[in-house]
Amino acid sequence: MHTLRAASYAATLAWRHLREEPARAPLLALRVLPSPLRRAVRGAAARGGPLGRAYARADAGDAAGAARTARRACAGAPPRTAARMAAFALAVRDTALADELAAALPPGRRRASLERRSALLSGRAVAAGPSASGPSGPSEPVRPPSLTVARGRRTVRDGAVNGGRSAQIGGRVLHLVTNALPHTNAGYTQRTHRIAVAQRGAGWEPHVATRVGHPVSAGVPDARPRVLVDGVAYHRLVPWRAPAGAGAELRAGVRLAGALADRLDPQVLHAASNHRNGRLALELGRARGLPVVYEVRGFLEESWLSRDPSRSPADAFYQAERAQETACMLGADLVVTLGAAMRADIAARGVPEERILVVPNAVDEAFLEPLPDGGPVRRGLGIAPDAFVAGTTTSCYGYEGLDTLLEAVAVLRGRGTDAHALIVGDGPELPALRRRAAEAGLEGAAHFTGRVGADRVRAHHAALDVFAVPRRDERVCRLVTPLKPVEAMAGGLPVVASDLPALRELVEPGGAGALVPPDDAGALADLLGALAGDAGERARLGARARAAVGRDRTWAAAAERYSTAYRSFTDLRPV
Repeated sequence: MHTLRAASYAATLAWRHLREEPARAPLLALRVLPSPLRRAVRGAAARGGPLGRAYARADAGDAAGAARTARRACAGAPPRTAARMAAFALAVRDTALADELAAALPPGRRRASLERRSALLSGRAVAAGPSASGPSGPSEPVRPPSLTVARGRRTVRDGAVNGGRSAQIGGRVLHLVTNALPHTNAGYTQRTHRIAVAQRGAGWEPHVATRVGHPVSAGVPDARPRVLVDGVAYHRLVPWRAPAGAGAELRAGVRLAGALADRLDPQVLHAASNHRNGRLALELGRARGLPVVYEVRGFLEESWLSRDPSRSPADAFYQAERAQETACMLGADLVVTLGAAMRADIAARGVPEERILVVPNAVDEAFLEPLPDGGPVRRGLGIAPDAFVAGTTTSCYGYEGLDTLLEAVAVLRGRGTDAHALIVGDGPELPALRRRAAEAGLEGAAHFTGRVGADRVRAHHAALDVFAVPRRDERVCRLVTPLKPVEAMAGGLPVVASDLPALRELVEPGGAGALVPPDDAGALADLLGALAGDAGERARLGARARAAVGRDRTWAAAAERYSTAYRSFTDLRPV
């Protein structure tokens, strides 16, 4: 039955994507193919017509080449060809190219449709109505729950109880998140899991429910409604049909998560950003008289803004997403976030400071153990034992500033230092970073491992001399404190980071590393060069980093913060 349900969901989701955006179907089909077959299909497409070549280059990560192919195909071509290429541009999310090609079409329904879709994808417009979702717009506004908060404690109006039983007993927590282990391994999912494991260790009973459709919506054919990871129960909410938009998704979530909540009888609902999870928690909390914690792990509208320089805070999508996030913050009984810069932003939206709790990113105590021998990883990558290696474990997005790291390493090598860059992780910018390394003459000195398993992260830390966080000077980077540097610091690695407020929170206390101006490859090269020649200073910084993490950045300490917060408005005790 569960397999049939997952198959039905996947089929309706695929049909909806195909019907709403058929030009994206070739890209989606390529992504699910095994790598050898994917390369073969891409090669065949590249030998075909202009549209096939454009798709092949886009799938290979050559966005500029795909755009050139599309423009050349439209030169002197009939309107039908231009419309197809504009649809291709929308499929690869190049709205500027789509606008350019659509502008060459004669006025009419086809051109108007392309322009409207481009406006939705770019965020210049949002879809009307409660069913809008994703890049095409937000869902209807969040209504505040029928709860009052007084003196930091939650009280339930009209004597509401949970299933006829007082909500003031027990110790079961239901976390509502976007995605999770074992199929998605990222900072977000690791934080969820480590919190839950630490809460179990502290005597609570945490359960985790993922967003409607996960993991089937991510292309993972895992139909199990419940899986255990390190003793933590993960529940999947997969309906028979894929919801059409955020409004339908919310209704499906209320139905499926509501049934789960009725079975589990939790005493706290703990949602992690974004607002889709927050809104679901508020709806469930309102119906069952339960306290709601909303954990703001990032500002999604800021991440969206950072990924395209043509975007603006004045865009409709940015404004709508920010409003949705703020509504969830205002509606929750408690807002949790990661650092002081994020707390200040949340307070500026009108959330009382006494309802904001900082629980910083942390590590398991095992991360505080000495790192393993880094020799095997270095040998596997062809890095000499005495070479200087600066690198990172991260997702490859533009705002991470990894191109600045590559430029700095190239400068060091030009000065005669045997310097290497090691980038562990995957993401949309990885192909461009590989090209950038080749252009900088870093063959054999820039190493890209792609994504590695969580059990291999510390082995790659051990291959580094310095952990680099060269984030760009963008609002999302000034606000949000990342997890990956904390893991590296726990192992005794010094951190060199951009001088931004959120990163100062990590590096300055205790002198756990050093800061450089963002977007300045020369300054980064100077600092890395100084550390390359001073192993003693690297060891001193690394020791301070490990001590700073061990002092207040373990998941056990985080679990105690959550316990204190839960008890403040529920009178709960661990079971």
